[in-house]
Amino acid sequence: MRIISGKFKGRNFVPIKNLPVRPTTDFAKEALFSILANKRNLNQSVVLDLFAGTGNISVEFASRGCKQIIAVDNNNLCIKSIQKIINEFEILEIYTRQKDVM
Repeated sequence: MRIISGKFKGRNFVPIKNLPVRPTTDFAKEALFSILANKRNLNQSVVLDLFAGTGNISVEFASRGCKQIIAVDNNNLCIKSIQKIINEFEILEIYTRQKDVM
């Protein structure tokens, strides 16, 4: 996967294999962030990424300067994968949390 914009633009990352997710495509990310950039100042935003999966969207928000991102997923492998990416990119703005499942 690659980051499409911001301070990590062009950097690639590889999530842990066999995650039970379908990553967001670059095309969908471009559309999402195009809409958000016209409506909000992302530098001042606090983001909650529910169903974070690979962390693709969380890292994209961090790359674009969001001051805080909370990534939540109920799969422990997804959380471990996101934490791996956070450490690899040295991102301080993302906090992870495993959703408690009843």
